[in-house]
Amino acid sequence: MTIRLATPADAPAMSMVLTSSITELCAADHGGNPRAIAAWTANKSQDGVAAMLANPDLQIYVAERDRVIVAVGAVTTHGHVGLNYVTPAARFSGVSSAMLERLEAALLALGHREGQLEATVTARAFYESRGWNADGPQADGRVVNGYPMRKTL
Repeated sequence: MTIRLATPADAPAMSMVLTSSITELCAADHGGNPRAIAAWTANKSQDGVAAMLANPDLQIYVAERDRVIVAVGAVTTHGHVGLNYVTPAARFSGVSSAMLERLEAALLALGHREGQLEATVTARAFYESRGWNADGPQADGRVVNGYPMRKTL
């Protein structure tokens, strides 16, 4: 597996990873509600991913196995993990853990000694098992709300 910075040419595959991960793996969060899925994936289209790639406040990475993109991760220049999604076929294969390690290293390289993220119900235990701690109550105001978490890097 290789983890590298994403390029604009990756946008179609990234869009597929993001939408399939949300749709198929995050049922505990969206409950199969079409409105919730649509709201969550609205910016995960190819155009939405292209906009993310053009955002100077994001560093976006992809994980590849056999030249196929199987995960997408991102950090912000402000010290947040913004994305960490894996294809359903690659779930539980170590890809998300490797991506998280890369994202934490990116935060350190940006000068952050602490990282923040908002975990889904689906991913909360994953992050806790990797040293991330709760940092307040569940967020609110969106169709799907996560749990703030923090980690000293």
